[in-house]
Amino acid sequence: MATVAFQTLGCKVNHYETEAIWQLFKGEGYEKVDFEQMADVYVINTCTVTNTGDKKSRQVIRRAIRKNPDAVICVTGCYAQTSPAEVMAIPGVDIVVGTQDRKKMLEYIEQYKKERQPINGVGNIMKSRVYEELDVPAFTDRTRASLKIQEGCNNFCTFCIIPWARGLMRSRDPKEVIKQAEQLVQAGYKEIVLTGIHTGGYGEDLKDYSLARLLEDLEQVNGLKRIRISSIEASQLTDEVIEVIDRSTKVVRHLHIPLQSGSDTVLKRMRRKYTMAFFAERLERLREALPGLAVTSDVIVGFPGETEAEFQETYDFIAKHKFSELHVFPYSKRTGTPAARMEDQVNEDVKNERVHRLIQLSDQLAKEYASQFEGEVLEMIPEERDKEEPNSGLYVGYTDNYLKVKIPATDEMIGKLVKVKITKAGYPYNEGEFVRVLDEEPQAVAHG
Repeated sequence: MATVAFQTLGCKVNHYETEAIWQLFKGEGYEKVDFEQMADVYVINTCTVTNTGDKKSRQVIRRAIRKNPDAVICVTGCYAQTSPAEVMAIPGVDIVVGTQDRKKMLEYIEQYKKERQPINGVGNIMKSRVYEELDVPAFTDRTRASLKIQEGCNNFCTFCIIPWARGLMRSRDPKEVIKQAEQLVQAGYKEIVLTGIHTGGYGEDLKDYSLARLLEDLEQVNGLKRIRISSIEASQLTDEVIEVIDRSTKVVRHLHIPLQSGSDTVLKRMRRKYTMAFFAERLERLREALPGLAVTSDVIVGFPGETEAEFQETYDFIAKHKFSELHVFPYSKRTGTPAARMEDQVNEDVKNERVHRLIQLSDQLAKEYASQFEGEVLEMIPEERDKEEPNSGLYVGYTDNYLKVKIPATDEMIGKLVKVKITKAGYPYNEGEFVRVLDEEPQAVAHG
C-alpha cells in the first residue's frame, strides 16, 4: 500500500486544504503516515505570507528529501504559487502545484512515476475566476471543523503578498457550503468555523446572495450548534450582517476583526479601506446588538514611517475600545510588496519595544474581559486534554465568547457542548467547573 505524509505551514486555510488533499489521496487508497516517517509521497503545503514563511517552507521541503530521496516530493500552497521556479530549483523536488488544480496532484504523481521528469503544474492564479471545490467531510484532529467558504482577495494592502498567491475574490457555491456543513454535523461536529482568505467578502461576486444570507441558511442546519466566523473586515460588518448575527442562535459572541493599525495616516499607507471613526462606529453597533461580545484583532506594529504619535493612536484606540485579545506582529518586509520598498523603515529595536507595549496591553485587556465572566455559566466544547499537565484530568476548550477554559472532564466529553461555571478568571486560561452536558439527543439505535 502506498504511503503519503503531509506537512502544513501557515494559516487555517492551508490546514483545511491539506485535509482536502488527504481526502484525494485516501480515495486512491493511500495510507497516511507521520511526516517524520518514511513515506512514498511527501506533500508540503507551503506559506509565503512573510519572507520567513518562504524560508521555513524550503527547510521543510529539504527535510523530506533527506528523509527519503526516493520518495515523490510534491510542493503545493502559496510559496509554490508565487515562486514555482525557486521551488523547482531545489534538487529533489518532483511536482509543484500552486493554490489551484490540487485535484491534478494524483495524476501528476502517476505521470512522474512513468516519466521521471519534474512537473511544474502552477498556472496563472490571477486568471482563476471560479472557486475550486475541495471536500472535507471530517478532520483528523476532531474538535473544531473549518469550513472554507471563499478564496482570494481583491484588496492589495501594501504589506501583503496574498492576492498574488491566492488570486482574486471568489465565493464557494452556497449549496456546496450548506452540503459541507451538513456533512460535518453528521460527522459529529457541533461547531464550525467559517474560513477563507478574505472570509467576510463572501458573496461579493455572487448574484443576489451574501454573507448575511449564508448565515441565515446555515442557521437552518439541524444539529449545528455554533457558527464562528474566523475573520471579518469592519467594512463587511454591514447593518444586515449585524442584524443576522443579532437574531442568530448559532453565531457565537466572538468576532475577529483585523485592525492592523489604529491610526488613519498609517491605514492610508497600508491601503486599508476604512477610517478609525468608521471602525469605532461598527464596534459600537456590534456591542449594542451583542452585549458581552469578544472582539479579537490583528495589529501590525512598526509599519514603514510609523511615528511614536501614530503608534500611540493605535495604543489608545485599542485601550479605549477594549479588544479582548490581540495578535501583535512586528512589521516584516515581504519582498515584492510596495511596503517593502518604502523609505523610512522603522528600526528593529523601536519595533520590538512597541510590540512589547502592545502585548502587555493585550494581556491586561484579556484579563479584564475574562474577569466579567467570573462566576457565570457559559457554554464550552472541551477539545483536548491539558497538554501542560496531561495527567491532571483537566481538559481545555473555548467558550462561545472565546475564553480558553480548563475544566475537570473526561474523554467522552470531547467535542460535546457542555455548560461550565467560570470559577476563576485569568489569562491565558480560565478555571471552570462542569455543570452539565447540553441537549444530548438520544442516538438512534441501529437494528441489525
